[in-house]
Amino acid sequence: MQLSRALAVKRLTLLLCSLLAALPLAAASYDPLAIAPQFEATSIELEVRDAAHERDIPLRVYLPASMQLAPVVLFSHGLGGSRAGSAFLGRHWAARGYIAVFLQHPGSDESVWRDVLPARRMAALREAANLANFLARVQDVPAVLDALTRWQSTPAHVLAGRLDLAHIGMSGHSFGAVTTQAVSGQHYPLLGARFTDPRIRAATIMSPNAPPTGPAARAFASVALPWLLMTGTHDLAAVGGADMTSRLAVFPALPNGDKYELVLAGAEHSAFTERALPGDAQPRNPSHHRAILAISTAFWDAYLRGDVDAHAWLAGVDARKVLQAGDRWQRK
Repeated sequence: MQLSRALAVKRLTLLLCSLLAALPLAAASYDPLAIAPQFEATSIELEVRDAAHERDIPLRVYLPASMQLAPVVLFSHGLGGSRAGSAFLGRHWAARGYIAVFLQHPGSDESVWRDVLPARRMAALREAANLANFLARVQDVPAVLDALTRWQSTPAHVLAGRLDLAHIGMSGHSFGAVTTQAVSGQHYPLLGARFTDPRIRAATIMSPNAPPTGPAARAFASVALPWLLMTGTHDLAAVGGADMTSRLAVFPALPNGDKYELVLAGAEHSAFTERALPGDAQPRNPSHHRAILAISTAFWDAYLRGDVDAHAWLAGVDARKVLQAGDRWQRK
């Protein structure tokens, strides 16, 4: 009798184990890098006509396979870049269920240097890093958001009915980081202006910049949105003059609440791109892209989808598991 009872208990245990194995993954297994094959992203190219400013803004839009309503993430390229840059971000975010809209900013895009003699290219880039192009960029963002709003309700449009415009994230690298800071909460006392777009719900800023003059706290004290800052210990750009003091001054100046900073050990300015940049001094570390994708995706999941598991992942030890020795991850 005791033997059969023990055998029955063993069989029940095995049955329970098999049933548990078939259940969906538990919250503790949240993985911002996981992508199911059926969610592989595609991309299309569109253009926004901003008649008010007489500008045509090229877009590359990365789309998830699902036709369901999806949160929207905008990305602004760096000086001399294009809508094709940092495609690794767009592909991954779209494969995770986001519609990723990559802007190209005329006047500070690849047209600045592409048809210029090599000896003149750096000078041309420096000339393009000006106030007029900054103002044009911050005007491009609301123009694109206005266009997305129109397209969402235009039945014949490829994006019709797909855009969750109640959950919009903004991101950018280098000059795109400057653009992102401007439209998501930074104050510009010398200009007497704010450029914050109220439709943006969270921002990821790659290679952040403190203002060149005036206290950083004054510029960032009223940032109310969740901000994720990403930089590297060698994040220096050939144009613009931002040094590591400027990059690292942003996080301490932000108010508490939903603010994060990732500093990747050894990462150069090009770590947030897929191509080499002037001034690169060492080989690319493939672990940097992995960390950038994981942290940024969890941030979007937490603040655009309200995913409690993503919040826990960012706040706990799991986020550190995608990092390497020497990387710094902090929040407040």
